[in-house]
Amino acid sequence: MTALPKTFRVKSFGCQMNVYDGERMAELLGAQGMRAAAEGEDAELVVLNTCHIREKAAEKAYSDVGRLRREDGSKPMVALAGCVAQAEGAEAKARSGLIDLVVGPQAYHRLPDMVAEAAGGARPVDTDMPAISKFDALPARRRVGPSAFLTVQEGCDKFCTYCVVPYTRGAEISRPFADIVAEAEALVDSGAREITLLGQNVNAYAGGLDVLIRAIARIDGLERIRYTTSHPADMQDALITAHGEVEKLMPFLHLPVQSGSDPILKAMNRSHTAESYLRTIEQVRAARPDIAISGDFIVGFPNETDADFEETLKIVEAVGYASAYSFKYSPRPGTPAATMDGQVAPEVMDERLQRLQAVIAAQSLAFNRATVGKTVPVLIDRKGRKDGQMIGKSPWLQSVFAETGAGIGEMVTVRVEQALPNSLGGVLA
Repeated sequence: MTALPKTFRVKSFGCQMNVYDGERMAELLGAQGMRAAAEGEDAELVVLNTCHIREKAAEKAYSDVGRLRREDGSKPMVALAGCVAQAEGAEAKARSGLIDLVVGPQAYHRLPDMVAEAAGGARPVDTDMPAISKFDALPARRRVGPSAFLTVQEGCDKFCTYCVVPYTRGAEISRPFADIVAEAEALVDSGAREITLLGQNVNAYAGGLDVLIRAIARIDGLERIRYTTSHPADMQDALITAHGEVEKLMPFLHLPVQSGSDPILKAMNRSHTAESYLRTIEQVRAARPDIAISGDFIVGFPNETDADFEETLKIVEAVGYASAYSFKYSPRPGTPAATMDGQVAPEVMDERLQRLQAVIAAQSLAFNRATVGKTVPVLIDRKGRKDGQMIGKSPWLQSVFAETGAGIGEMVTVRVEQALPNSLGGVLA
């Protein structure tokens, strides 16, 4: 039996939803009287909020656990949380004696109780995925930065053959409309000027994402709304229309296509085709001509031929992405694709990824260069590396740096004078 920890540190890996979950776990622990450990301070409790989207994610998580042992042989209380915790369950305790408790992403509202159980000598595990809202058990939102995440939907029913999300996050479930609006109001009251609505398939929100966006847009003090991640099959006409009508909805859409080859999309169990995806992009741009499009791509999916990959390059050229994430296919244990015949050789995947990323990088730089000479509103969110320099986001989610006396959370107008691959530089207009 040990004393309850008084200090904690939450380390989140992976997607924005993990960042949101990490923030909520920190708020839970803070509400119990614990204090977030300062930079460089040894925390008495460390929560590793893990991601399972990449190959060997579990091995990386256990490596991270091992690094928590101190030089004198002691260690903090260790909580394995997130999607690796969900996938590993009780096996995590067997694999590492350093892990004191295991909590899945649908059970983290129980974290304070589980910490108390661990202090009492138990090694609790909770990876249940009940179809109820964990959010009811969470404390009220506390002070936040100028940009805040807000989860509105969790889980996935799409069952793409390469993806573990349906197994680690469960079935699609949407939070009650009134609860989301109330949390958005609390975030704005706490200082947020921009809110990003989150979900594994955020545009599958049961109440209609467009209806939710329009309601949140009426909150005084909120200036920007974003959402991620979307599925092409759920880009309904009403949501597309909202892009042209809701001024606070920023001109940025992350819409993963994964491949430009219809046979590969079918093997992935994606419910769209290259043609239907391009048609959706065309509709969105008709509603909001200045919108920036972002995407996701997987190269080297089982049985992907050179011709299939060329189709991916064609769809990239057709869309013209402002940014995109691209990855080599990596088998996730338990997913159908992991046991498919026709696994692509690593060296072939490497070559294809380099070619794809070169095209995407050129498009991203071209998009940034098209902003030079324009004046853009920038929401300051952090200090730059130079004295007097501040950094913020443009409406198109570009990082913009400029010398200004404005503080974090302020909106400034910047005339863009410099375009870099990953950022813009300018001066106050």
